[in-house]
Amino acid sequence: MPLYMDRHFVEGATRSAVAHAHELDLAVQEKYKVQFLTYWFDEARCTAFCLIVSPDKETLQKAHNEAHGLVPNEIIEVDPSVVQAFLGRVSDPPPVDTSPGKAEGLLIDAAFRAIMFTDLKGSTRMTTTFGDTKALHLLHIHNTLTRNALKDHRGREVKHTGDGIMASFDSVLDAVECAITIQKAFAAHNQANPDAAMHLRIGISAGEPIEEHGDLFGKAVQLAARICAHAEPGRILVARVVRDQYPEAKSHPKDLIAPSKCMKSSGRANGYTRIHRIPR
Repeated sequence: MPLYMDRHFVEGATRSAVAHAHELDLAVQEKYKVQFLTYWFDEARCTAFCLIVSPDKETLQKAHNEAHGLVPNEIIEVDPSVVQAFLGRVSDPPPVDTSPGKAEGLLIDAAFRAIMFTDLKGSTRMTTTFGDTKALHLLHIHNTLTRNALKDHRGREVKHTGDGIMASFDSVLDAVECAITIQKAFAAHNQANPDAAMHLRIGISAGEPIEEHGDLFGKAVQLAARICAHAEPGRILVARVVRDQYPEAKSHPKDLIAPSKCMKSSGRANGYTRIHRIPR
């Protein structure tokens, strides 16, 4: 059966109330031949996202309606492997002890994710410049440097784009620090190998899995890709939402993090922030 993700906006909802609603969903799932696999909840944004196996959207809505009456605002069909890549799970997280003497509980996380794109400058000319063997070798170095940083900063590779990588992070801090680590690694490589230097653009955005009538993380992915395209080689460019949630932003001097000019895209002005780090 198809796999769906739905979005609920419930103003004033609490973690315990959403957990109770999920229990009510589980109580009616057999009746409607659906399976409520897990959910995500963001108390600050008043949003909950459910992952459900269901014959169709209508059956899913009927089950929610009988269980608690909270009909979702949006429903999209999703691929489980894509959900896993972006959100890190397709089932409930392992239970933990909430406190001594109390029953085990679940640490349900929010679905808000930071999305990072990287793009290797001049990748299509590498074969012409270096030949097939060396170009492939350099691409492997690119992959290793990037993936090592993802591993160190809890990033998940969503896909390889051929000349870059799209990745997802649970936190903005991890995403930005990962991007900085990647640029430092490429700078070190270039210093040691000036004849085979590689320069990477990095763009970061953030958002929730379902906005309005779109694909999974569609808005955040599109914005991250556009920002990456605007970034200068060797630099990191982030969306304003990332800049606002990056805890180091307020403590860094202006020459480390500074607002860039607004760039127009699709007829709208988008505030981007360029992140710089002074070489050490």
